[in-house]
Order: sequence, then structure tokens, then C-alpha cells
Amino acid sequence: MKAGELKSGAVIQSEARTIYVTGVHVQTASSRSGNTLYKLRGRDVATKQKFEASFKGEELLQEVDFERRPVQLLFRDGDGCTFMDSESYEQYTLDDGELEEELPYLSDAIEGLYALVADSRLLGIQLPATVVLTIVETAPAIKGASAAARTKPATLESGLVVQIPEYLGEGETIKVNTASGEFMSRA
Repeated sequence: MKAGELKSGAVIQSEARTIYVTGVHVQTASSRSGNTLYKLRGRDVATKQKFEASFKGEELLQEVDFERRPVQLLFRDGDGCTFMDSESYEQYTLDDGELEEELPYLSDAIEGLYALVADSRLLGIQLPATVVLTIVETAPAIKGASAAARTKPATLESGLVVQIPEYLGEGETIKVNTASGEFMSRA
């Protein structure tokens, strides 16, 4: 697989380590002859250490086979989250440090979660493209504010803070894009 085709949630082999990719940032070259760089953020599956590296778009990376299993969030305790496989009822636990990117989007009623499993070990959790979260704290809604008007910060049930239109108030549910962390629409 070429580095330019890599997406978040992939599992690759790099420097004899198995890496779960949590993010890909594209850095375009400023000159015509320059190469586009793909900066990968991830986590070493065995040691749980953070991993960062840059690759040129044409560089070949070895992809690791893994299985996507539907899971649901069972509970969250002081230092991690426990997920249950929706088909086999097997339970997996990940520390908060391993879920650093996903934690702001996890709520009790979240649907569309997948566990990435290789060699019967949980590599990580893949979020759906959007999640529905409830606004728990924001400035009062302004009646008559248009959808294209100004925005205000809102704290959601998971602790995530997003910019929302002024006409929304506390207790309303909204859709949030998990890739960008931005408000999309009312739920």
C-alpha cells in the first residue's frame, strides 16, 4: 500500500513494529518538484508507545491484516473504557491514553463503533463518521438567529467543546463530525 492511500484506522508494519494509525496529515510541497509528505500519527500495538513518522506519497508500506468487529461501549471507569463485541460478547478494555483521539466522541448511546482486532488483541476503536451528542452547557439560545449567523462555544455530554450556531440551546442533540470535530447539524 502506498503512503498516499493510508487512512486513519489502518494497521501497518514499520521498522519491524506493528502500528495502529490514528491520524494522517498531508503536507503539500511548496515547490513544483517537491514531494507531498504524509505525516502519520499512531500507536505501537505491542508497547503502546506513540508513533510519528513522515512518508513520501509513493513510498510502499506493508499493511497488517486485522478484523473489524462491531462493538458497543459497556462502561467507562476511572482509567479506561470497556467495550463488548456485539456478536461474540467478548469484552475488551482500553486505557484512556490509548483512546486519546476517540474519547471526546464516546457516549453511552453511541452506535457504529468497531473494534480493530489482530491476533486476538484489540488494536483500537474505529468511530463512525458522525456521532450524536447532547449540549450540556452553552450560552442561552437567541430566538430569531439565522443558521448562517455567528457561532458560540458549547460543551457536549462527552466533554467535547464545539462551535454551534447561536439558535441552539442546552439539552438539544447535534451531529458532530468525528474527523474534524465540527458541528454538522441538529440530530
